[in-house]
Amino acid sequence: MKFDTELVGKIGSMALIDKKDNLIDYTRVARISRELRPGYVWVSSGATEIGRLDYLARTGRELSGEHAKTDYAAQGQAVLMQTYRQFVDARYSVRQVLVEHQHFNDEKKSEHLRALLLRCKEQNAIPIINYNDAVSDEETRRLEVTSLNLRNKRVYECVDNDETASRIACLLRARTLLVFTSADGIYTDPEDPATLVPKISGKNDLELLENIEAHKRYCEGASRAGANGAKAKLEYIKDAAVQGTTVYIANGKYSIADVLCGNAPCTKIGIDV
Repeated sequence: MKFDTELVGKIGSMALIDKKDNLIDYTRVARISRELRPGYVWVSSGATEIGRLDYLARTGRELSGEHAKTDYAAQGQAVLMQTYRQFVDARYSVRQVLVEHQHFNDEKKSEHLRALLLRCKEQNAIPIINYNDAVSDEETRRLEVTSLNLRNKRVYECVDNDETASRIACLLRARTLLVFTSADGIYTDPEDPATLVPKISGKNDLELLENIEAHKRYCEGASRAGANGAKAKLEYIKDAAVQGTTVYIANGKYSIADVLCGNAPCTKIGIDV
């Protein structure tokens, strides 16, 4: 397979937050940012939680009501991008790309997005991608997704950035998909660190899919309310793994380089070569 992009990476909300001090983990963001370079596409969750913490710090209170998530996301996007821009190598441009489900369910919009992201490497820029929670109304999205389902199409919702990252890896034919989370990878017993699964593989597409499906039964729970957890991660990355992309699920406390070089614990997923 010819790869058009070196790496698509994703970090989850909880992996970006310093739980002890209830603020952005600036050390972690700085480390990740300094590793980003043209040819990397970065999917970053965290806007809503960061917006909540920023609002709380400025006002001493939290928002309530059905629109709180929208308002937090709008506030958090500014903080998130400011933080990445602060630490990314000054030689590189940083570009915010906000996506919604429609960009992956419409061929023309998908191609437009693909072209934009591929130009970034040519123009010495790093795209930082997030789902556009600030303008995405859940009820409208559900109606649109239902309508697509009625047309017997495979539908991508992409509200979970694990799915977003996997779709982008497929769209760009990425060599590597790295999913940073708050755990070291996939476990056969989530309560026992010694049961970390270092590799899920297969000699062909069918065997790989069977082995991924077999490991899903070990995955229960999520790092936060509203998250889909490790089981969903394994489901989302199937298409990328089958197309030949090597997938890593790893803890966000490690560097990108250490995970890819095998110097950090993780779960590596792909077809045997």
